Amino acid sequence: MSSFQGIWVPLVTPFNNGAIDFVGLRRLVAHLLEKGVDGLVVCGTTAEAAALSKQEQLAVLDAVLEQVPAQRVVMGLAGNNLTELLHFQSEILKRPLAGLLVPPPYYIRPSQAGLQAFFKTVADASSVPIILYDIPYRTGVAFEQATLLNIVGHERIVAIKDCGGNQANTLALLASGDVDVLCCEDHQIFNALCLGAKGAIAASAHVHPERFVALYQQLRDNQLAAGRATFFELLPLIQSLFIEPNPAPVKTALALEGLIGDELRAPMQRSSETMVARLQDVLAALNRNNR
Repeated sequence: MSSFQGIWVPLVTPFNNGAIDFVGLRRLVAHLLEKGVDGLVVCGTTAEAAALSKQEQLAVLDAVLEQVPAQRVVMGLAGNNLTELLHFQSEILKRPLAGLLVPPPYYIRPSQAGLQAFFKTVADASSVPIILYDIPYRTGVAFEQATLLNIVGHERIVAIKDCGGNQANTLALLASGDVDVLCCEDHQIFNALCLGAKGAIAASAHVHPERFVALYQQLRDNQLAAGRATFFELLPLIQSLFIEPNPAPVKTALALEGLIGDELRAPMQRSSETMVARLQDVLAALNRNNR
């Protein structure tokens, strides 16, 4: 149905002394492409987009588009002021890209009718496909199943980043055939792909991305035993990366691999010493297994 299949990585935003580290960003993007990921999501939750100005977000997008074909780039679009959101959307759409990742408006907790109106307005204004981002623990609002199925009937809403934690909704979306489901809860990647999800937008896939690509390909090709083995090999990493608030552990792991600096924007904080030690052990084990 859509082109949003396989392993997509929601890019972190590297920083250096408070500013965007474009050298680190280019190095990370080149690494992920080399390891075979299917696409990149710019300025999503993992990117600390809420701590970036709109100008900074566009600068990150422009930098990524210099390295990555447009059909492999999705841009995050979030906000609760609809007029400002639509203006920013128009600025984004001056660039070529594969689609937009759009969550419900956060904090204001609209009604189900409000959710439908919001997504219809954004989708109607879009010249590129939309990935609906269902993440109620960040937005404060959950979709009822009927609402969700109605929204994804819009011709431009072609996929969903499923982080809703509602298995009944996930199964209904998979059964409907109206929208491609992309797993967002990294520890559920194996289950989701087996059930028919088309891929994942996985923060964990920053680290050893080639193993996540292998997992997707194994399950796509019905190599269930191999896929199960790969998933359990990755599970300690996936579990570790979400013990402390995302993306701190992801940035620590990338820093340990020499790809970016270990820096976040306040109020986000770096990983604790305990977290750093745990990640060192997990990465060492993964490296031994990959020899």
